[in-house]
Amino acid sequence: MADLGEENKVSGVFGGVQFGGNNEQNQNTNTDIENIENAGTIRKTNLPVKTGFWSKFKAFWLQDIDWNKEIKVELTPYQQKVEDEINEFLHQEITWEKVHDFLFQEISFRKKD
Repeated sequence: MADLGEENKVSGVFGGVQFGGNNEQNQNTNTDIENIENAGTIRKTNLPVKTGFWSKFKAFWLQDIDWNKEIKVELTPYQQKVEDEINEFLHQEITWEKVHDFLFQEISFRKKD
């Protein structure tokens, strides 16, 4: 046992100071220290896994996407008709004559008899 002002250095113990006891206690202390160091480790074997909403959402949102992959879209006949009409409207030829006729067309505010 160390007297006041003396210290016995021990390896494997924080600070390297021994406060007393026999060798068997020191061996138990070292084993306890190893158990404490391993207490924070998580063993991932044989644990039940329940996938929650946020795990699924994160997995979907952060998935790797191949941006060079071709995307094929199939339309129904009605959807194809609507797309054709929209394309025809967007790509029509606009002339100043058409703009003038649209702006200066006759507008009536009463019902025609």
